[in-house]
Amino acid sequence: MSSASLQPVSGPARRTVMAAAGAAGLTVALTACGSEDDSSDSATEQGAAAGTALAKTTDIPEGGGKIFADQGVVVTQPTAGTYKAFSSKCTHAGCAVTGVTNGVITCPCHNSEFSVTDGSVKKGPATEALAAEQITVSGDSITLA
Repeated sequence: MSSASLQPVSGPARRTVMAAAGAAGLTVALTACGSEDDSSDSATEQGAAAGTALAKTTDIPEGGGKIFADQGVVVTQPTAGTYKAFSSKCTHAGCAVTGVTNGVITCPCHNSEFSVTDGSVKKGPATEALAAEQITVSGDSITLA
């Protein structure tokens, strides 16, 4: 019989294993974020593409407006024949606004209110106006510019 020495085999240190696992996890996460699918364009990520027809002028009530959730836009008619457009994303917590009545655009999350005239804050907790969006009115058609 041989009396071979039984010495523990040294393996990687615990820190090395943890660092490798963390790096692998980070690689997976970054790969998932960077899609190679080029089917989406930057216009889709930031709202509707320019030239998107939104509505007829008759669809937008005077003193009110209409929300176009898919395009991320709210179009208002503060006075007869004057049309404005704003982002439908509340500046307080990023919720989508859901109502436009009596000259006010409302957010359901914390009840912030914005003016249909210029998107300014009428009631907080929001402190910043809704971002203005560009539209064109041609005849009776309203289109994103």
